[in-house]
Amino acid sequence: MSNQLGTFLSLTTFGESHGAAYGGIITNFPAGMKVDFEAVQKQLNRRKPGQSKIVTQRKESDKVKFLSGIFENTTTGTPIGFIIENENQRSRDYSHIAEKYRPSHADFTYDKKYGIRDYRGGGKSSARETMNWVVAGALAQQLIPEIKIQAYVSAVGDLVCENSYQEMDLSKIDETIIRCPDLDMAEKMIERIREIRKEGNTIGGIITCVIKNVPVGWGEPIFHKLHAELGHAMLNINACKGFDYGSGFEGTKMLGKDHNDIFNPDGSTKTNYSGGIQGGISNGMDIYFRVAFKPVATILRPQESIDKKGNPITVEGKGRHDPCVLPRAVPVVESLAAFVLADMMLLNLTRKI
Repeated sequence: MSNQLGTFLSLTTFGESHGAAYGGIITNFPAGMKVDFEAVQKQLNRRKPGQSKIVTQRKESDKVKFLSGIFENTTTGTPIGFIIENENQRSRDYSHIAEKYRPSHADFTYDKKYGIRDYRGGGKSSARETMNWVVAGALAQQLIPEIKIQAYVSAVGDLVCENSYQEMDLSKIDETIIRCPDLDMAEKMIERIREIRKEGNTIGGIITCVIKNVPVGWGEPIFHKLHAELGHAMLNINACKGFDYGSGFEGTKMLGKDHNDIFNPDGSTKTNYSGGIQGGISNGMDIYFRVAFKPVATILRPQESIDKKGNPITVEGKGRHDPCVLPRAVPVVESLAAFVLADMMLLNLTRKI
């Protein structure tokens, strides 16, 4: 199984949803960095279940324990190992799907690929895997403290923030449980999710991420383009269905004379349809992108499906599930972006004397 993120700075992970623990090993992390453990745990707390009434009510502390690579609160340059113990599994909630395939889940494909599947909570396909990414990304953010990364929920279903990120106060992202800085829209989003949850259904949406203060020159011109690495990371998030940056798909409606970003004398540009990246390399402008998430596949309603033998059956979700993945995915998006940028920063140090 392919199980590694990063080019120079790399993360290898392990763990399943109902196993003993999740964890990972981070290699090529530079020595000499003082670690802010509270900052790492803060990001994990923003991702963990049970934090509000619009996410799964499963209770997990998600406390990270570092095993190696850090001595006297300082990175040593050796691989950083960590674990996060699983605490509140209820495997019985999944016994009814041991021989059944849930629609739009990884059940069918995992079974066909490996000939065996851990049906408890989805096993390796569970979104609890993202805890590992948050730990690695929260550490990586501390390698690039001058870079500001802020993600927020910009759409829930057909409820969309009309203002751009420049027109909103992003310091308000965590003032509501949906993590949307447009406070009026946030209340509408929260109410919509509550309604959907009562119906035993789920809903998707969009997370926008804004990255400021990235120097010119990060990213590779071929195969490891900065936007490609960001897209690769984001598209690995459970329930992610799409990624675009800069003008994205909307840019297809424009003409070149309007879409081209005209330079100012200092090298900045009058517009930023490029989304801070040109030729795969950062240009010093804000990097911004959007990540689309589908409705969570597990719904608490009966659906037609098949079992392992191809027989028609009815399957219905049980237990504790998110009606909307968005508020808990915000720190995942931020953390993956930080890990990609730290990786690109370290690679860039090797490109010229």
